[in-house]
Amino acid sequence: MADLDELFSVFDEDQDGSSDKPSETLSSETPVAVPQCDIKIKEEKDEETKKDTQKRELEDKNDITTDITLKKIKIEDEDEIMRLTESKTKACMKVIVVETLEACLHEVALPPDLEYQPLAQSKEKPAREYPFVLDPFQKEAILCIENNQSVLVSAHTSAGKTVVAEYAIASSLKQSQRVIYTTPIKALSNQKYREFEEQFKDVGLITGDVTINPSSSCLIMTTEILRNMLYRGSEITREVGWVIFDEIHYMRDKERGYVWEETLILLSDNVRFVFLSATIPNASQFAQWVSHLHHQPCHVVYTDYRPTPLQHYLFPNGGDGIHLIVDDNKFKEHNYQVAMNVLANAGDAAKAGDHKGGRKGGPKGGVQTNCFKIVKMIMERNLAPVIVFSFSKKDCEIYAMQMAKLNFNETEEVKLVDDVFSNAMDVLSEEDRKLPQIENILPLLRRGIGIHHGGLLPILKETIEILFAEGLIKVLFATETFAMGLNMPARTVLFTSSRKFDGKEERFLTSGEYIQMSGRAGRRGLDDKGIVILMIDEKVSADGVKTCTDLLFSTEIKTEEAEFEWGIVVNFKKRNPKEERTRNPAKESPSLVVDVLLLLHKDSTEGKMIPGSLDDLSSVMEVTPVPNKFIANLSAVRINYPKDLRSSDSRMTVLKTIKEVLKRFPDGPQLLNPIQDMGIREKAFAEIVKKIEFFEKSLFEHPLTDSPELEQLYNQYSEKVVIVEELNNQKKELQTAMSLLHMEELKCRKRVLRRLGYATEADVIEMKGRVACELSNGDELLMTELIFNGVFNDLTVAQCCALLSCFVCDEKSNETPAQVQIMAGPLRKMQELARHIARISIESKLDLDEDSYVNQFKPSLMDVVHAWCEGASFLKVCSITDIFEGSIIRCMRRLEEVLRQLVQASRNIGNTLLEEKFNEAIKTVKRDIVFAASLYL
Repeated sequence: MADLDELFSVFDEDQDGSSDKPSETLSSETPVAVPQCDIKIKEEKDEETKKDTQKRELEDKNDITTDITLKKIKIEDEDEIMRLTESKTKACMKVIVVETLEACLHEVALPPDLEYQPLAQSKEKPAREYPFVLDPFQKEAILCIENNQSVLVSAHTSAGKTVVAEYAIASSLKQSQRVIYTTPIKALSNQKYREFEEQFKDVGLITGDVTINPSSSCLIMTTEILRNMLYRGSEITREVGWVIFDEIHYMRDKERGYVWEETLILLSDNVRFVFLSATIPNASQFAQWVSHLHHQPCHVVYTDYRPTPLQHYLFPNGGDGIHLIVDDNKFKEHNYQVAMNVLANAGDAAKAGDHKGGRKGGPKGGVQTNCFKIVKMIMERNLAPVIVFSFSKKDCEIYAMQMAKLNFNETEEVKLVDDVFSNAMDVLSEEDRKLPQIENILPLLRRGIGIHHGGLLPILKETIEILFAEGLIKVLFATETFAMGLNMPARTVLFTSSRKFDGKEERFLTSGEYIQMSGRAGRRGLDDKGIVILMIDEKVSADGVKTCTDLLFSTEIKTEEAEFEWGIVVNFKKRNPKEERTRNPAKESPSLVVDVLLLLHKDSTEGKMIPGSLDDLSSVMEVTPVPNKFIANLSAVRINYPKDLRSSDSRMTVLKTIKEVLKRFPDGPQLLNPIQDMGIREKAFAEIVKKIEFFEKSLFEHPLTDSPELEQLYNQYSEKVVIVEELNNQKKELQTAMSLLHMEELKCRKRVLRRLGYATEADVIEMKGRVACELSNGDELLMTELIFNGVFNDLTVAQCCALLSCFVCDEKSNETPAQVQIMAGPLRKMQELARHIARISIESKLDLDEDSYVNQFKPSLMDVVHAWCEGASFLKVCSITDIFEGSIIRCMRRLEEVLRQLVQASRNIGNTLLEEKFNEAIKTVKRDIVFAASLYL
């Protein structure tokens, strides 16, 4: 949620001269008081002329405005690219702050041509009733839904955002509308399906692996699935009334964020949205973008109220205790300094945080001792259950094994663990149940110790989630994916480090990441307070207080845009330009211009008018056209002046008359009363006058009016206004620069597509482009080049899958697969094509590193995939690699999705041989434990 100054800065955004902008955003130039005289009035047509000029300029920039193309057809409309790249930065939305109950903030963003209508309380029976009293933010969000308006709900984890989603689903079903609930990960989709199916019955699930009841009124799916449906023009998407985006802050993700942006852009304007997030920054700006994008109001309901408040502690490595540094949102600097002193005195013992992940990595002994020490302390103080977040899969397992000698479960609980585990594993074959990962984890689970990371078998992860939810796991060692959406709160959360490796570098956690994970602490209705403990080492002390305060209090602001993907450029569905013009009809009302005789400085020019002085004999009188919005008052004094004011003498005669009038009225001439003297009878105007009089009275009665500090305070405030204005100007310049950079990148990408033969010079999609349109789960260009260069033609089904595994494997291995030598030819050809694409991209001015592009296609799983497709057991394929079992399954499932897309691509170009080969490949991949059904289904 933006702070107060940022909230109101929306009124300072560039308005592009639009005549329908709200009055609050008008120029702050001083209005002029004009003597009453004959006024020449004319309609201002400049705005229309300006728009025509801009349109001609857009038409001239053909190389820019046709960058985003419609799948399979020629580009015709220049507006869509501007809509995509500038809609977020050029939206001149109105923001209204809505009065709400305590502990809740509510504002609404709406287009400038829409008038805000207060939300009306529904007189009908609620779509869904709850056995408990709703929190204020829940009431506000539900009121938005009842008024059929989009809403973004930003609240802490476990605050009750799901209630809003449930009400939106119930409301849609009541009105016989279809509703789609999207999640960022399949595991969350499966969990939500199980949860909603029990409540609403008419619920379906669509993921890459499973499809259940696809014709249901309520569909649960990942955001990628919804995006693909929109690209295909699926009939399902045309019947949607509401779309619920869970964990919308995923839009910030550099690698996947574009999926959310595309999906929101492609959805119809008739759709209403519910956005749920615990940690979204810049909520107001996001709402303005949605409002601009779909020409509808978008509400923001925000609360920082946490049902179970948190206490934040530090544990310095090498120390003996924890130090409370935040309580009731107040930072205790003294306690922090004590913790830093303990850390400094620990010396070399604190250097345990510098570790590497992976099977060969792991934390050093110091951190192991510290982690064991603090978890044992947590259990002794009855602060269980505890989630221990570590940022390495191997670390999670090492930490868990440290606790293997401890037992946190009673005899009855051990029996329950055995029963749950046995029932879950029954779906596996006898051989798969003997996998080392399954056999090794059961003893830990029986002791109340769990592990949860992406390297685990999916069925094991779900079993552990169920055991944790049932209270049978007291200590869970997990990576940060456990905090993503899954409703698994604990009493205590422990961070083993304040740093993580994000794939490129080791860095400190962002505040958003910290808030997301720490939000798992504190169970509503069970705990008075949630406990968050952060283990720190000597690297934190170098940054001092700032590192911790940034984690705990700072608002994370997105400064980078999601990177463009080739799928956006070659596969973007274009809107109907007629529909766009119909949706946003021109509503410019002509503004008035009056000719005014002004006293100007002699150095004034037509472009820059400088006020003159009555005492300056060199000042001149000039007739100047002025927009009527700059006229503040009309004087009650009328003067006679020459009919012809073209000569300098006649204008100076008027000046002399004005000087005489001002001598008679040293305090200024009396002004005309708009109602009594000018005959203005509009009720609205009279109401405005009353408000002005009320505010004037309040101003004069204010204690500061007679305060000797008034001038000083006013000057300070004026300085702040100038600084804020300068800051806003800098933000606008940054936004403009980013927009231009995106436009330039789109030009470069189009150049690449033309050179590679994906589009003609006339921007018509070629056959290659049609194939690339079907591919979204791998590098579209390289896979397309492999098809058109016949690389798959002479390969067996298993070899095709092995080669394609390079597109879905992001894991490193310490072993060189044998298939690298066996398939040296196809692998070399793939790398040559990748280098060819990279070189053309570089020549087309794209910022790309050739080696990095080629090396991203990792052959680590070629042996594993080849053996699996040849019929080997999962136990066998796991023995030929050091990559985690869960990572293997995840890559296999992604490979199956790639194969399905290749089937469709082959069908589109009429290559039946490839279509049959890829269909056969799907059958060889999709079997046994790799595609075992979810326990939630």
